[in-house]
Amino acid sequence: MTPPDLSTLPERLSRLHELALDLSWTWNTGRDVFRRLDYLLWRQSAHNPVLMLRQLEQASLDRAANDPDFLAAYDRAIQTMDTHRAQNGHARTYWQATVGATEGVVAYFSAEFALHQSLPIYAGGLGVLAGDHCKEASDLGIPFVGVGFMYPQGYFRQRVSPDGWQQEVYEQLNWADAPIVKAQTLDRKPCVVAVPLGARTVLVQVWEVRLGRVRLLLLDTDLEQNQPWDRELSARLYGGGQDTRLQQEIVLGLGGVLALRALGLTPAVWHLNEGHAAFVILQRLRDLLAEGLPWEPALVEVRRTTVFTTHTPVPAGHDAFPFHLVEQHLAGCWGSMGDERDHFLALGTYDNGAGPQFNMTALAMRSAGAINAVSQLHGDVTREMFAPLWPDMPPGDRPVGAITNGVHVPTWVAVDLGRLFDRQLGAQWRDRYDEPAFWTAIFDIPDEELWTVRRALRESLFQFVRERARARFAGEDAGAARVVAGGAMLDPHALTIGFARRFTGYKRPDLIFRDADRLARLVNDARRPVQFVFAGKAHPADEAGKHHLQNIYHQALDPKFGGRVAFVDDYDLHVAHLLVQGCDVWLNNPRKPLEASGTSGMKAAMNGVPHLSIGDGWWAEGYTGDNGWLIDGGVTGTDLDAVDTADAGALYRLLESDVIPRFYERTTKGVPTRWLAMVKQSIATVTPRFSTRRMLKDYIERAYAPAFRR
Repeated sequence: MTPPDLSTLPERLSRLHELALDLSWTWNTGRDVFRRLDYLLWRQSAHNPVLMLRQLEQASLDRAANDPDFLAAYDRAIQTMDTHRAQNGHARTYWQATVGATEGVVAYFSAEFALHQSLPIYAGGLGVLAGDHCKEASDLGIPFVGVGFMYPQGYFRQRVSPDGWQQEVYEQLNWADAPIVKAQTLDRKPCVVAVPLGARTVLVQVWEVRLGRVRLLLLDTDLEQNQPWDRELSARLYGGGQDTRLQQEIVLGLGGVLALRALGLTPAVWHLNEGHAAFVILQRLRDLLAEGLPWEPALVEVRRTTVFTTHTPVPAGHDAFPFHLVEQHLAGCWGSMGDERDHFLALGTYDNGAGPQFNMTALAMRSAGAINAVSQLHGDVTREMFAPLWPDMPPGDRPVGAITNGVHVPTWVAVDLGRLFDRQLGAQWRDRYDEPAFWTAIFDIPDEELWTVRRALRESLFQFVRERARARFAGEDAGAARVVAGGAMLDPHALTIGFARRFTGYKRPDLIFRDADRLARLVNDARRPVQFVFAGKAHPADEAGKHHLQNIYHQALDPKFGGRVAFVDDYDLHVAHLLVQGCDVWLNNPRKPLEASGTSGMKAAMNGVPHLSIGDGWWAEGYTGDNGWLIDGGVTGTDLDAVDTADAGALYRLLESDVIPRFYERTTKGVPTRWLAMVKQSIATVTPRFSTRRMLKDYIERAYAPAFRR
């Protein structure tokens, strides 16, 4: 095999590598180019065109350069990329039309970004939300720069031992295979900034990812000039203990501000996505104080331009550090703070039940001019949870708004379903998907055509499950039990219910097994079988979450369930796409009100996979009565066992009385008409209301545009 020299691509395909490096291909026409180039290699490379081009034979490129059909697809993709990068042009962006010409950028800080599986710098929902936020910002033409970490070891790869225990495997990222380049300063030198950390200085390399109009800057401390322990600071996402986490967050906040400055970028808005990024406030205050501003005017200026989004109602989800650690690791900053050091520490002081600590969420809330939760219910919970910050205010006056999360429709809607929409609704659906009135046309789509697509998506899921089970058996010498647990015995025609998310106690992943005998009768019904596909990771430090995962694995091996329960390991973006598109029902049963928003159910619903969920997070707003099911056991309070028993009973009743009968009720042509009515309602009601397009327009109206206008 002779791999191509990317510097000597055929002249007719000279921009192919540029296309691979711009991740806007992930939701635009570029996908078709790489699929056509070599479909087998495309799949073997896990849909990573950068890796694929390094492995592709030169002869394949030469053939493509002389293939009219391929060249037509290539030209379309390049034109789309160029259009998607343009800040100006004949077609005005939403930002230009509503806000107009502006100076400066929105700087969006997040500890993780999920863009594509070729860049594994994400752990779960927070990263997926951040990635979708960036993609929609590009679509709408917002002047936008993301700032995060380039974790060389990313988040862990998940393996499951023969007894079902999660094992974390960390792999060093091959930089040459990732869609990243070194960021360059205005004088075209590699961007490296120096961050004060304790009594020393840590150098931080800045990398860049392109997503159409949006740039994502990723910070990395793995430089030869740093001490070995500092080189490891950015190695892993959420790795190490509290000490490592604090140092990472200092590097993210201070280093991110310094990187923007070094690259000549001037933010008009500083958007902090969760408290991990709150040390941005410290660096901005240091800069303003150095310019001669007194403390109060400096803090007013920071508040005027800071937006803060909080994502969790779980107390443990809000980072808090002992003051001695904060003092130790910020030692290099105090010299520039002068007498204002105590004022800054006071901004973060908060007692979350374990005594006063330096709380990153409290720091952000006291320093932001716009604060939002991620669903209406989460807004209520947050205002109550952080009431001590505003002791004299009634709940309704506390300055925490709510902008319900959304998902990036072009990324998450299945290709086959998108083609059906193209035929039946017209290509304009790709520009109008946030318009509720537009989706009334979906009820005119023939049931037979929609059912054909839904069956094809389910078959794609099962093909993947079988292939992964086969790969585990052949490549890892996995035993028969692990192959069975991986889904090898699933029925591609049975009603398939999916559950995929982080494994932790409050999400109650094993609630469905509360009455094992009752569940066994459901799954083993010869005429109307039901099966469950689980996926997800437990945090490495969450022993209870790992036990929940192990329980699911053991249930998958229990003969009483007849091979109708599966656990698909190593959950990532690729697996997530297949599950939210290929299952028939999406199950979510957290302990209310601990689900801030949730987004996987949104992705499933807009693919025609109705939501079966507790009325928590976004579903408290999204449920209409005919677009899915609401699990409500009718029991609340502190007796968690009673709550779980009641919710499990409500879940079984819904399955028995409506979900299963509706799915298996067919016409003489084998079409489940009543089921498809709910599928259409799911798509029509969820897609416009819970898209990132609606979400970003809310952010523009309530937070971004006011700051720019000021």
